Amino acid sequence: MRACFKVQGVSVELIEGDITELEADAIVNAANSYLKHGGGVALAIVKKGGYTIQRESDEYVSRHGPVPEGQVAVTGAGKLKAKYVIHAVGPKYGDPLGDQKLLNAFTNSLLKAEELGLKSIAFPAISTGVYGYPYEKCAEIAARAVLETAGRLKSVSRIVFCLYGREAYSAFATVFSELLRDYTSSC
Repeated sequence: MRACFKVQGVSVELIEGDITELEADAIVNAANSYLKHGGGVALAIVKKGGYTIQRESDEYVSRHGPVPEGQVAVTGAGKLKAKYVIHAVGPKYGDPLGDQKLLNAFTNSLLKAEELGLKSIAFPAISTGVYGYPYEKCAEIAARAVLETAGRLKSVSRIVFCLYGREAYSAFATVFSELLRDYTSSC
């Protein structure tokens, strides 16, 4: 399953699948502040890409401290097809500032990819696992980040939202089709 949009010259795709299998310059990890990759997307990334990703994450935290919610850190991608992993720290659902922090996590990931001169970036549904964000709310915030940031991107020309499972994909497809209806494109 796939849905495509074109926002200010940037291709935006929704696909159902495994983010660790994607070919993109960077994949985004739904991370915690200490970059401990013990479950969910984070664990899948380390299992597939190798322990070097965890080691680089540990080194980052030992030098810079915990990564605040809404902010990002970057490591290599080990054996993954990507060049980089951008670790975006999302909030827990119910945090009064959570929506803004989640928007920042998506936006800061896009801006970091731009800063690195990358052409493509792939996102999971940040904060929807153990952090409890509903897929629909996450999709709404992700679409907003794309709409607000696409015009500032010069090198990033492809944004992929790789959703694990039909429920996640369906929720994102419904929300994106509504919020980006003026930007529908063929894949």
